[in-house]
Amino acid sequence: MKLKVVLEPSEDGGFTAYVPSLPGCVSEGETKEEALENIKEAIKLYLEPVEDEIVIGENAEIKEIAI
Repeated sequence: MKLKVVLEPSEDGGFTAYVPSLPGCVSEGETKEEALENIKEAIKLYLEPVEDEIVIGENAEIKEIAI
């Protein structure tokens, strides 16, 4: 999967990275490289399923899809 990441200088130094297609998926780093590594981890956590919190109706189906 490829996602576009916006990388910009932070006002306090370092860099901020965010993913426009994943609202709220934001990270920072002291260097561009660190910010990019940190946003990769943030993306993984953002997309990680939270199966414990899912409430499934009795007639519901669970399907997996590739994106």
